[in-house]
Amino acid sequence: MSALTSLLSLAVVAHTAEALVSPDGVGKLPALGWNSWNEFHCDINATVFETIAQRMVDLGLQDAGYVYVNIDDCWGDKNQRRDSATNEILPNSTRFPDGISGLADKVHSLGLKLGIYSDAGTSTCAGYAGSLGYEAIDAATFANWGIDYLKYDNCNVPANWSDEYAYNKDNGTSNAPPGYNWDTSNSAKRYHAMRDELLKQNRTIQFSMCIWGEAAVQTWGNGTGHSWRMYGDIYPSWSGQNGGTWGVTPILNHASFYWNSTDFWGHNDWDMLEVGIGDLTFEESRSHFAMWAALKSPLIIGTPLADVADDIVQILLNRELLAFNQDPAYGASAMPYKWGRNPDGTSDLKYPAQFWTGSSTEGIHVFMVNTADEEATLTADFAEIPGLKGAGDEFIVHDMWTGKDIGNFTDRVDVSLKVHDTAALRITLPDGSHPNPTWTTR
Repeated sequence: MSALTSLLSLAVVAHTAEALVSPDGVGKLPALGWNSWNEFHCDINATVFETIAQRMVDLGLQDAGYVYVNIDDCWGDKNQRRDSATNEILPNSTRFPDGISGLADKVHSLGLKLGIYSDAGTSTCAGYAGSLGYEAIDAATFANWGIDYLKYDNCNVPANWSDEYAYNKDNGTSNAPPGYNWDTSNSAKRYHAMRDELLKQNRTIQFSMCIWGEAAVQTWGNGTGHSWRMYGDIYPSWSGQNGGTWGVTPILNHASFYWNSTDFWGHNDWDMLEVGIGDLTFEESRSHFAMWAALKSPLIIGTPLADVADDIVQILLNRELLAFNQDPAYGASAMPYKWGRNPDGTSDLKYPAQFWTGSSTEGIHVFMVNTADEEATLTADFAEIPGLKGAGDEFIVHDMWTGKDIGNFTDRVDVSLKVHDTAALRITLPDGSHPNPTWTTR
């Protein structure tokens, strides 16, 4: 058995529970929106979100499908925390003078949706009130406020809620007995509790589990939430680590081993988009966006929008990459079909898999990442691409960045790429039809 075949057989562990199917299609496709944490951290107030909501409309992000305006940590009253009579969680009345419900009304008036943040522990990561033990009250409160999306973090978990067994998210190993069902773990139970209470509400709230890939969440996440974080927090750098945060390539490396957890109604979340910020070059930002779209990750913008450059906005608005991410017929993530620089199945935090493929209603897609620190020419060899095997000898190759056909090719197509840039190609038969509509990444 080859390294790649072994890897893929191990990856087919997802969707062991019935998916969390919500009314009106909420959660069937990856969420698109914006989140406050990267730009504002705890320096938030109602004006921030009202301004961002209007900016999303003005930039065309709303028209492109980005509908969630998400409040992250630090929105609560850190001192009083909860109402002494009702135990309802309290917003900071100075920062949110009209309450969260007042903000929700303003965001909804623009045709957008409002998200909020809480934690499956006693306190949030920044020390505000968590929801552990208060799930029923908090779910009802969020629904009454008009909340549409909940990001649910994993900090400050008390010792009595620790898991019985350890799980190493980097390599999938555990000291649990063979066949152990992680859906019965304490981690899963903490998230089940909030899921169950959200489902009792008269409002559909998209459930985003920020569990960092712990407790083999890929095996039970789709029965619990609409998306689940699969790794540590992202950092706006191409590679490397900054404390507990990670650059693009370490996260992409992790994704190359766990891509198969994603399909309709449940999505691996590879964390927020850092497009155009930090140390990322323009080409690195393109690669970051293209691969998150290809992975069918939720696309939650962390880019400051007040004075964002037009070329960065155009990355976020790329119609064809968004269409792949939101495809109505093919829910699976793109998969690595060849590592390129390294032998197939190699874990490398700086040089992850370079060659990826997936299907959409428009054709077979290939994503080639130049992980080298110099310009390079990468080759899409048609005989190596699973969805093209046996489909023909000649294909039209289309550039998803420019929206234009490159030309007709037989056998292969070579693409010259700048440092850390990514080719995003769509491949069809000469008559423009899909080469293999029944092929699936599974």
